[in-house]
Amino acid sequence: MKALFRAAAVSALLVAGTVGMTGVAAAQTAPASAADTVFRATTISLSAFGEVRQRPDQATISLGVTTEAPTAAEAMRLNAVKMNQVIAALKKGGIADRDIQTSGLSLNPQYVYVENQPPRLSGYQASNTVTVVVRDLTKLGQAVDATVNAGATNVGGISFGLQDSSAAEDAARLEAAKALQRRAELYAKAMGYRVARLVTLSEGGGYSPPQPMPMYAMARMDKAESTPVEAGEMKVRIDVSATFELVK
Repeated sequence: MKALFRAAAVSALLVAGTVGMTGVAAAQTAPASAADTVFRATTISLSAFGEVRQRPDQATISLGVTTEAPTAAEAMRLNAVKMNQVIAALKKGGIADRDIQTSGLSLNPQYVYVENQPPRLSGYQASNTVTVVVRDLTKLGQAVDATVNAGATNVGGISFGLQDSSAAEDAARLEAAKALQRRAELYAKAMGYRVARLVTLSEGGGYSPPQPMPMYAMARMDKAESTPVEAGEMKVRIDVSATFELVK
């Protein structure tokens, strides 16, 4: 009886081993996934960009007032008077309230330094800066002149931009897609293939307003002519990357 039981146990183990091996073989011969198929295909990955040029339709400029006085209170009072005049000049020139934003406000003591002597307080300097968006570029030069004549002592920088960049971005996308397709077909033909399909596509870049260009401190101007400001053109660029499947 013991021998019979041992024989039955061995048979059971052999059957289990056969089933296990069959399962492994079945797993090894299972159909490849869609991702595996993509990676086994002949593919090529490329990048390209599209770029269009467009005239800007708005500008951002920084204007400031700096005042000095023996006391902190007097420096701030003088600064407030001049800054109110500057803001009033902007509004009179057609700049809306929403396009005028305070971007800097400071009050600092001023010292006189003499060798071998402790610093001597000579007064206080107050500064106030506003960032202004000008949506009608024909008014830009006049706006700068008006604010300087009203008391602005500093012009911090200027940058040009687009109020709505979506149309320019879409045009750049079309140019990028055409460039990408041409490049894929060129490589495929050179290697004896043809483009079968687009596998992946990703986009980068896009419109971003340029950083303000530094300008200069300006004193009160008595000239009759307006300050010339040229907007020129700006670039809108879209970068794309894609993977294409190639076939013979």
